[in-house]
Amino acid sequence: MLPVATGRKNWIYIGSQQAGPRVAAIPSVIESCRRMKVPVRDSLGDILPGLANTSIQRLAKLTPTAWVANHP
Repeated sequence: MLPVATGRKNWIYIGSQQAGPRVAAIPSVIESCRRMKVPVRDSLGDILPGLANTSIQRLAKLTPTAWVANHP
């Protein structure tokens, strides 16, 4: 968690107001995977390729919790 806390200060100056929250979401997802003992590479490898074509209504199915439920 320390890198996330340290990074928060750095992400304030990411370049635009819209970019900061987007960049901050990435370590949040990674840390969630780690806490749930989900293989980060496998999870992101399944989710990221189709993310651009995913509707907002389906985003809940892409969380680490949902990934674990679909990959026992």
